[in-house]
Amino acid sequence: MANVIETAAIFQEELDKAAVELATSGWMELNDKLVKYNGGSEVKIPKLTMDGLADYDRDNGFVEGSINLSYQTKELTMDRGRKFTFDEHDVDESNFVLTASTVMGEFQKAKVVPEIDAYRYSAIAAGAIAKERASGGYTPSESDILKKLYYDIARVQDVVGDDTPLIITMSTGVAAILDMSTQLGKSISVVDFSQGGINFKVKALNGQHPIIRVGSGRMKTAYVFNDGTTSEQTGGGFKAAAGAKDINWIICPKNAPIAVSKTDKMRIFDPSSYQDKRAWAMDYRKFHDLWIPDNKWDSIWVNVKEALA
Repeated sequence: MANVIETAAIFQEELDKAAVELATSGWMELNDKLVKYNGGSEVKIPKLTMDGLADYDRDNGFVEGSINLSYQTKELTMDRGRKFTFDEHDVDESNFVLTASTVMGEFQKAKVVPEIDAYRYSAIAAGAIAKERASGGYTPSESDILKKLYYDIARVQDVVGDDTPLIITMSTGVAAILDMSTQLGKSISVVDFSQGGINFKVKALNGQHPIIRVGSGRMKTAYVFNDGTTSEQTGGGFKAAAGAKDINWIICPKNAPIAVSKTDKMRIFDPSSYQDKRAWAMDYRKFHDLWIPDNKWDSIWVNVKEALA
């Protein structure tokens, strides 16, 4: 049993690493370094507040200010999981690790990562719309897409300044229209983009703002995340909610979103320990969520295809 527990710990670590590397939104998890996580569904997010400038007095000197660092407890909204079994005659013990890692790796790539991406982008879009940091009613076309994109970048730069690198997350179909724009000229170049310890080559606007291309199925303003038990939801996964709108692009600084995804204490049972049937059993549970600090919403802009009214 000790070997099974050790294998579960290795799976847990590797699955968390793979989630960051495979998710198009994996770069958002690089901002979680100050987040405190000790297992379970809660994390602690740092909140820094400080006083602004005051007048200097030649007799009394400086006016004393205060800096306060506190941690706010947040509940990880998404608590998702599945159990998988492998019949003992299909898998012998020496081959179990290879078989389980192959299946769980494919599960993570095909089911888990797309859902995490979809949740994060929809959360950003919903928040931006609520805080009036979004525009709607624009159907991208080759003739004016570059102009629209520059205008939206300017909305963000008006807050963060011209020298702050921005991440542009763009629907794949919209990115193809941008590629065909006759106005693009030399505005696009290829740059290095680091995520989860892996370096990627991505296109960037003006050599400064990386463009992350995301399948349109993950770029909606709202989703239904199936519970796995209700009628018509037994297959699990997610789907676009009724009335969900298409996101053209999201623009924000790299340090604005704070994303967390954790595989919680994965368990593996051998056929002798698992009581329901003669099979290997694996419990997979994933906690994840995304937050935008209150003072960061002004540095975000979302462009939506349909009207927002």
